[in-house]
Amino acid sequence: MVSLHAVAGMALVALGMVLVPGPNMMYLVSRSVAQGRRVGLVSLLGVGAGFLVHLLAAVAGIAALFAVVPVLYTVLKLAGAAYLAWLAWQALRPGGASAFDPRPLPPDPRRRLLVMGFVTNVLNPKIAVLYVSVLPQFVDPERGAVPVQSLLLGLTQIVVAVTVHGLIVLTAGAVSSFLRRRPGWMRGQRWLMGAVLGGLAVRVAVD
Repeated sequence: MVSLHAVAGMALVALGMVLVPGPNMMYLVSRSVAQGRRVGLVSLLGVGAGFLVHLLAAVAGIAALFAVVPVLYTVLKLAGAAYLAWLAWQALRPGGASAFDPRPLPPDPRRRLLVMGFVTNVLNPKIAVLYVSVLPQFVDPERGAVPVQSLLLGLTQIVVAVTVHGLIVLTAGAVSSFLRRRPGWMRGQRWLMGAVLGGLAVRVAVD
């Protein structure tokens, strides 16, 4: 059985990675700020389902294919970088807005919200890296079945990530109100997030 030390280590790594802005955070904040907590929570369910796909792939050993066939990982990484670059362009283009800009959006049905959250997470290169290169470091074959250990460690990561993302969704409404009352802050935030997203896109693509 997996050790408590391994679970604690995985939880700390998961916490550190979820606090770094990435596609999941951008999507959830965008939805929550624009359309409220309920929509953000529905979107979070889709993101959570995406975590389960990564976890099942790791348990089945499919994630190891990225190490054997690097081109698969490269495609996934570049897709995530392109997504971040697109968000950055939306923020920096003339008349554009960042993912955090509380602008009105047409309401989407719950099914589409779930699908968009799911796809955003499945294509998230940060999560793929976590399951391919980080999770195996906490697995000890001498302590029992590797798939069972991978499952428990992956569930630990999912609990941490969903909890933190849930807190972000619940506080997005306050961010929305703050920005609506301060147009200057909104403009500065738009350029700041555009620059951050652009930097993340470059880092993901070349790292």
